[in-house]
Amino acid sequence: MYSLFQFLYRNRAFLTFLFLEVISFWLVLNDRSYLGAKFFNSSNRLAANVLNISSNISDYFSLGKVNAQLAEENRQLHEILLNQTPKGIDPIRIDSVSIDSVNHVYEMIAAKVINNSTRRVNNYLTINKGSDDGILPGMGVVGPQGIVGKVKYSSKHFSSVISLLHTEFLISTAVKRNQVYGTLRWTSGDALYADLQYVPRHVSLQVGDTIVTSGFNTIFPEGYQAGTISEFTISDDATFYTVKVKLATDFYSLRYVYVVKNLLAEEKDSLEQVTIPDYE
Repeated sequence: MYSLFQFLYRNRAFLTFLFLEVISFWLVLNDRSYLGAKFFNSSNRLAANVLNISSNISDYFSLGKVNAQLAEENRQLHEILLNQTPKGIDPIRIDSVSIDSVNHVYEMIAAKVINNSTRRVNNYLTINKGSDDGILPGMGVVGPQGIVGKVKYSSKHFSSVISLLHTEFLISTAVKRNQVYGTLRWTSGDALYADLQYVPRHVSLQVGDTIVTSGFNTIFPEGYQAGTISEFTISDDATFYTVKVKLATDFYSLRYVYVVKNLLAEEKDSLEQVTIPDYE
């Protein structure tokens, strides 16, 4: 206590000056409405800027959660679109859940890309979902814009995916405008383009034609976008076009994907395995 009194006594002049300055400042602000308004407006503006910066920082650190929520919402929307009930077909009810016995074929599992290569001859992705989430080898993988690849291996919590940017990955596709079929294959080092092979020369093609999945296999649903034709040529003695396709999926910025689970895949594959030997 004695030290406090000594401090106050030694600094009595400065403290008196400071006290008088505060009183003078308060009197000026209360006496002059313009100055008072300017002061408080400036204070409010400063506080608003600080709050805005704080909000932006908070939003930035919550982007991961927001993206995950959006991915889940997109998964639900994709699944609804893939399983639209045709007119005239009434869904049946099992355990109080509406299930379309004819058209409920696909389920989708949202996953985050945690590793992705684009510069190799054969590229792969790793996603953060595995067998515990219902993912099995052979399932198709799509992105927000188009097809991505196929599951190669799955552990409990992760899966590796053969990317569309893989020279041995072939996809049965069709030109949406005229339903002419071809095979999409990546053959170059450019992650933006692939080749559409085996399109016969009598077919009419146009730059900008949309290329979609044919649905001939159980990996991808029919009509899922693969890309658009960017250019095509054909020589005088060639049987097929040389077609370059700009891929719908941007593999450089790919963050979230959806694994497609075909509920009828096993039935279809089993039937074909029984049928094929009869024609060989």
